[in-house]
Amino acid sequence: YKLTYYTPEYQTKDTDILAAFRVTPQPGVPPEEAGAAVAAESSTGTWTTVWTDGLTTLDRYKGRCYRIERVVGKKDQYIAYVAYPLDL
Repeated sequence: YKLTYYTPEYQTKDTDILAAFRVTPQPGVPPEEAGAAVAAESSTGTWTTVWTDGLTTLDRYKGRCYRIERVVGKKDQYIAYVAYPLDL
């Protein structure tokens, strides 16, 4: 997921729906990967191939994890900031 849904260079738009999720990655999983997984699974991603995969444009509808911050005072907890297109 990280290569597709983690986009730290993304500039949010006025029309984006912005969300913040507290994530605790599994041991050995980078926080960027965990944030990207949240963005994917809450928008266009899935762990399996489905027939609708060919019907939508991924870049238009996908959620984007654009920032990760460590939670102060909490080991291995992060806030993943995700932008969703209004059309989603």
